[in-house]
Amino acid sequence: MEPFDSIICVGQTTWEGDFQKAVVQLMCEFSVRHRVLYVDYQHTYKDLVMGVVGQRGVPVRTMMHLTDQLVRKPGKNGTEVYVWHPPTMLPINWLSPKTHDQLVEWNVGRLVKSLRSVMGELGMKRPLIINGMNPVFGLPMLGKLNEAGTIYYCFDEIKIARWMSRHGGRYEEEYLRRVNAVVTTSETLRRTKSELQPNAFCVKNGVNFELFNQARQLAKNEPPTRPIVGYLGTADDRVNVDIVEYCARNMPDVMFQFIGEIKEPALTERLSRYTNVLFTPPHQPVNLPPLLAKLSAAMIPFVCNEHTYTIYPLKINEYLAVGLPVVSTPFSILDDFDGVIELADTPETFALALRQALSDKSQERIDGRVEMARANSWEHRAEEFEAVFDTLQFQPTFRH
Repeated sequence: MEPFDSIICVGQTTWEGDFQKAVVQLMCEFSVRHRVLYVDYQHTYKDLVMGVVGQRGVPVRTMMHLTDQLVRKPGKNGTEVYVWHPPTMLPINWLSPKTHDQLVEWNVGRLVKSLRSVMGELGMKRPLIINGMNPVFGLPMLGKLNEAGTIYYCFDEIKIARWMSRHGGRYEEEYLRRVNAVVTTSETLRRTKSELQPNAFCVKNGVNFELFNQARQLAKNEPPTRPIVGYLGTADDRVNVDIVEYCARNMPDVMFQFIGEIKEPALTERLSRYTNVLFTPPHQPVNLPPLLAKLSAAMIPFVCNEHTYTIYPLKINEYLAVGLPVVSTPFSILDDFDGVIELADTPETFALALRQALSDKSQERIDGRVEMARANSWEHRAEEFEAVFDTLQFQPTFRH
C-alpha cells in the first residue's frame, strides 16, 4: 500500500458530546504518532432550522460560518487533533433510494471540495481514510482525496441499527468490497463483515482508564453509604425493562440509577413509579467520576437479540476501571470477562446476581477488575488498530 502522511476520519458522530465515543478516543490516541483530521458530523439544513428555533442542540454559529470551521482539540499527551465542521447538507435520509442516491452525490461533492481545501491548508497530501460507520458518504468519496487507502471502522450492525438502516445497509455491502480493510468492535461483527471483505479485523472498545479510575480513588476516600446499582450511558430499546422493573420492585432497599439519556419511553413510564429508581441527566465524561464513586455495583441489562449480539459495550470496561462488580445479561459473546463479571438471563437470576455483587467486597476481585480495564485501555486498543496498518503495509511518511 502507498505511504500516508496523515489520518482523516470521516465520522458519523459529533466530536463533542456527553459520553465517551470510540472513534473520538481512537483519534486522540492516534494523534500521538500521526497528524489527524476529524470530519465532524454532517449536519443538515433541517438541523440548522431546528437549532435556530431552539429545538435541537447543534452548533448553529459554526453552521452559519460565524465561527471557525476548523479548530484544534486536545489529543493525547499534549498533542492536538484538527476537527473540521463540513458544509451543511441536504436532509435526504427519508427519501426513496433513487432520489436519495442522486442527492447524496451532491452532498458528498460539496464535502469533498471543501475537504480538499482544508487538506491543502494543513499540508495533507496522501491521507489514510478511516471511515467511522458512514458508508453512505464513504462509498462516493472513494478515490477522491488522493488517499493511500481506506479502512472502514464498523461498530454496529448497520442493517439493524435504526439510525442508518434505511440506506446504510445497501451502501455498506458495496463499500466493504472496495475498501482496503474493515475493523470491527466485536468478533461477531468481524465474522459477518469478513464475508464481503477478507481483510477483517476486530479491535474491541476500550476505556479512558485514567479518567474512570479516578472514581475508584474517590470511593476509597469516601465509600458509598447506601447500595446503588448504576447504569451508565444511553438507555434505549436495548435495555430489558422487565428485568430492571423486577429488580426495582423486589429490591426496595437498593437504589437503581440511570446516568445518561433515556431514549426508551417504557423505561420512564414503568420505572418512574418506584422511589428507588433515579434518572440522572447526561454528564460530560470529565464529570462522571464523582457520580460513579457512589455506586456499589453496575448493570448491563440488555435484551438478547440479533442487534445486541453484535455489541461490545463501552460501559463494561468503564465499570471495571472503577472496580465495580458487574452483572449483565448474556446478550453477546463476553468470553473475555469470564470470572470477572456475572451473567444472568432472567429477572429472578439477575436480581440474585445483583444481591451477590453488592456483597462482594473482596479487594482481590476489585483489583482484578481494575487490572482488566487497564489492559483494555484506549492506548492499547490504538496499538491494536495500528497493527492493522502494518498488516496492510500502510507506512506513514510523517509522525509527531
